[in-house]
Amino acid sequence: MRAVNTAVYCALGSGIIAISFGSILARLAEAPAPAIGALRMAFSSLILLPFVLTSAGTRAELARISRGDLRLLALSGLFLALHFFLWISSLSFTGVTSSVVFVTTNPLWVALYLVIFRKKRISRVFWLGLGISILGGAIIAGRDVFAGGPRWKGDLLALGGAVAIAGYFLVGSGLRGRISLIAYVFPVYTCAAVLLSIAAMASGAPLGGYGWESYGACAIMALVCQILGHSLFNWALRYLEATVVAIAALGEPVGASILALLILGERAVSTEIIGGAAILAGIFYVLRFSPEAAEMKERIGSGS
Repeated sequence: MRAVNTAVYCALGSGIIAISFGSILARLAEAPAPAIGALRMAFSSLILLPFVLTSAGTRAELARISRGDLRLLALSGLFLALHFFLWISSLSFTGVTSSVVFVTTNPLWVALYLVIFRKKRISRVFWLGLGISILGGAIIAGRDVFAGGPRWKGDLLALGGAVAIAGYFLVGSGLRGRISLIAYVFPVYTCAAVLLSIAAMASGAPLGGYGWESYGACAIMALVCQILGHSLFNWALRYLEATVVAIAALGEPVGASILALLILGERAVSTEIIGGAAILAGIFYVLRFSPEAAEMKERIGSGS
């Protein structure tokens, strides 16, 4: 049990590192946002396809998925497509750190949904940890909000992306209890790829004609950020509450800020360093002390 417990936390940590590359690679891929999202998800589906075709168990599981679950898979794909469309678009207006900070406010929307629609009581520990993390995000992004100019458009788009990814986490939390990882992510990623391709064509953004650097960046996004990063979060949803998995993703701004400095030359200022420390403190507090995280041990012990 302790080994599985450690594996879940290692998966979350590895997932945070993997998704931190997303904003950097999206900047390096010189293409419109819908095209970048479509190519990322298309590459993701193509990477997974051999695993689906060579696994009789996965093919059988996909064949017996109910119509109700198929609709939920499509809804999850819609939320994922909307997330990438809004978030990647935000990078054209605002900086990497601010964009990622706003898009990782998704735990707030997850928690509010559970409170309003599921009448679920969220522990004080969770709210305190979330408050610390959001305070850190506010410190980082405060300059953009109050400075005015076009950067607020990027912040707003990223905020919309946060609401969309919250929906993705919530739908996935219900499905992952009864559908294996590959049987879940393959149809969801494929659905998102189709929807983003339609959005790209509708907006006049072609999927072809870019340089190898753009396709390479999208392929790396698919392999590192999507297959590794998002799939690790989806695996963790089998053992953790959606609220806990969502707040773990708040580590992305820290990783993205460091990578932005190393790769893009975007230097973090003191407010970003202080805010990043607060975000990490909030994550650690929730994962270490909240009843939501403690439920993981019960699920592991029951063999689910």
